[in-house]
Amino acid sequence: MTKYEVEEKTVEYLKTVFDPEIPVNVWDLGMIYKIDVKECQSATPSEEALFDIDIDMTFTAPNCPAADFILEDIQQKLEGISAVKTVNVNVVFEPEWNKDMMSEEAKLDLGFM
Repeated sequence: MTKYEVEEKTVEYLKTVFDPEIPVNVWDLGMIYKIDVKECQSATPSEEALFDIDIDMTFTAPNCPAADFILEDIQQKLEGISAVKTVNVNVVFEPEWNKDMMSEEAKLDLGFM
């Protein structure tokens, strides 16, 4: 699997992670600020490449009651990508999340348009 394919799979899987209180996935809510996929050093050149994923994300509110559930769901799903060695999810609150970060589809689904 290439780095690009891992990045595509990462976004695809993030679109399956939902805040249980909001019927929209974390990607379309704009909660994902950064995805950094890095190739790990292989033990031998013949081994398939493995990748580490670092994600910066936020929540719609600093005291989100579903935070642990969302983080665990992200971790489990991304670790399920065959070429992924580790997943590190960093929770950040700068910049502060706001509804303008949502995709057009999310805004429509939530009645903001």
